[in-house]
Amino acid sequence: MFSDLRPFALERYFARHEFTARWLLSSSDCQTLTVGELLAHEPGAQDALLSLPLGYTESNGHPELRAAIARTYATITPDDVLVFAGAQEAILVWMGALSLQGQRVVVQSPCYQSLAELPRANGATVVPWELQWSNSGWTADLDALADHLKPGARAVVINSPHNPTGHQLDPNAQRTVLRLARESGAVVLGDEVYRGLEPKSVERLPAACDLDETATSLGVLSKTAGLPGLRVGWVATRNQALLQRMRELKDYTTICCAAPSEFLATVALKHHDWLAERSRALVAQNTALFSERARAFSGLLAWVPPVAGPVAFPQWTGPGTVEALCERAVREQGVLLVPGAMFGRAQHVRVGLGRANLAQALDHFEAVLAGF
Repeated sequence: MFSDLRPFALERYFARHEFTARWLLSSSDCQTLTVGELLAHEPGAQDALLSLPLGYTESNGHPELRAAIARTYATITPDDVLVFAGAQEAILVWMGALSLQGQRVVVQSPCYQSLAELPRANGATVVPWELQWSNSGWTADLDALADHLKPGARAVVINSPHNPTGHQLDPNAQRTVLRLARESGAVVLGDEVYRGLEPKSVERLPAACDLDETATSLGVLSKTAGLPGLRVGWVATRNQALLQRMRELKDYTTICCAAPSEFLATVALKHHDWLAERSRALVAQNTALFSERARAFSGLLAWVPPVAGPVAFPQWTGPGTVEALCERAVREQGVLLVPGAMFGRAQHVRVGLGRANLAQALDHFEAVLAGF
């Protein structure tokens, strides 16, 4: 299993630059907060954390944490939830549980590399379901998906709100995807790590696991809640056979999560509405700011705001390559951008709209663009 994994280009790129660049203009998460700021929202939580035993935790996840996660869904019980050390581990274990050797997996693309690389390295034929770009934004071709999801497909991976494009399926399209998957015999992984970051003008989609008893929903506290340092993610599914196989495989990865992280994650989920609203307000403010200032460099960047979520994927229309732009930005101004080639789209660049210092980062980005 996973005997032929290629290096994770995005994560290797971040390893080089993320903690040295001054201005992160391509982050996929939202502004974080401190442990003290989180605990201040829960009376007695600080004393409870300080008295927490640092022993092993339950491999499924703490019962209170799983109950808190289950409450974010309509049909899910705590027994339908499995907690992981972040979403990445959950993706790896989900792919490993499916026995994909010789199977066909359809993956909405462009995508976070592991969603396509892990099934490929597990022996599957990966068929990209490509989102289509135009100067008016990104669109999903459901007819193309129907062609890809011929009978015999093992799985389909969808991500909405979408990273890196900021696309969002509408409710009818989501139901069509699930219907096509059922008809082909494919199980669905709904990457929903940005669920809750839809602006007021965009309808929040139901969770895939609530619409289809065989589908799996992937969640995490890194994005909408802005708490990536907790390293807490999960899957939710009524597909008990698949969930049991995932439990067995997790025994060979982390076994269990860290007790302090699970405690803080439970506190965060009690106040998830507040955390999500905080992030949505910041993303809305930053999206408006970037849209306003993008007019000044419209000849260099074809900007389309995201429909939902904290990331956008504009097209570079200036001279030279996107890689050269990104290298120049980080070298001259300490501005970190992600080249679209890391998502298979060489002419695009990922922009993150979830950080509090976006205005200052834009000042420095504009200084780079002034040189073109």
